[in-house]
Parts: sequence; C-alpha cells; structure tokens
Amino acid sequence: MEKHTIHLTVNGTAYTREVEPRLLLSDFLRHELGLTGTHVGCEHGVCGACTVIFDGTAVRSCLLLAVQTNGHTLQTVEGLGTPDNLHPLQAAFHEAHALQCGFCTPGFLMTLIPFLEQHPHPTEAEIRQAISGNLCRCTGYQHIVDAVTIAATHSTNDTSV
Repeated sequence: MEKHTIHLTVNGTAYTREVEPRLLLSDFLRHELGLTGTHVGCEHGVCGACTVIFDGTAVRSCLLLAVQTNGHTLQTVEGLGTPDNLHPLQAAFHEAHALQCGFCTPGFLMTLIPFLEQHPHPTEAEIRQAISGNLCRCTGYQHIVDAVTIAATHSTNDTSV
C-alpha cells in the first residue's frame, strides 16, 4: 500500500512520518509515537476514551485518519502535565477523587480542556452536557463534575495548556 508523508506537531514536538492512508489517528499516536495515554475503547467515536485536542478542538482520534492531521497540531494527555507538576484539571481530578480505573480519564481531560477555555465559569448543567459524550463504567459522574468545578475555581480560570 502506498504511504503518505505527514508533518504534524504533537505536544509541542514536530514529527514527520510515512503512514498508510487507512491508519487511524488513535493507532498512529499509540503505535507510531508511543503515546499510549490515548485509549481505544469503542472504535466508533461513542465512548470518548480516545479524545485528543486537534488545533484546539476536542476530537475522537478513532474517527480520524493520521493523514488528516498533516500540517496540524495535536495535544494528547501526555502533553498536559507531569507527576510533579499536574495540569490544574488533573490536580482537580485527584482532589475530587474523579477517577477509579482511569481508562476513561484521558478522554475526559482532553474533552474538558477546550471546554473550560470556552466556559471559564461553567454551570453544573454545562459541565454535564460537555461530558455527555464520554463514558465511564466505574464512577458516577458527580465527582467528575466536582473536579471541573474545582479546576474552574482553583486555576483562576487559567486552564490553558
């Protein structure tokens, strides 16, 4: 199969790779770049576990082809913070006990980063709407809602990445 050259930036690092036209972005991130924080759940865009930020917008990486990212900028959960310096939203998830197994957590975080940039003072209803496309099998969603509220309050509304 013919390969295509793509140039993209992921978490601030520029990459050039040869990819098959049918390679999913989720598989590219995980297998070609080793960024395994992008989880693959349903592979139909329903669960939200594979959410990444594409040019500032939260997208499902299982619904995009790697070739579609040519010339674009991506951010994955690995680009948010470090264990010693968590992103404010990661710290809020920790503080609010907003995760259990953690499989869905990267998708929630990557969904909520652009949401908080656009809605610095979200209501509970807005938060619930924002996370309605992300599925979690372990938690009730209340702790996640609480974490978003904490992040919006504690970070002085600076949740930029």
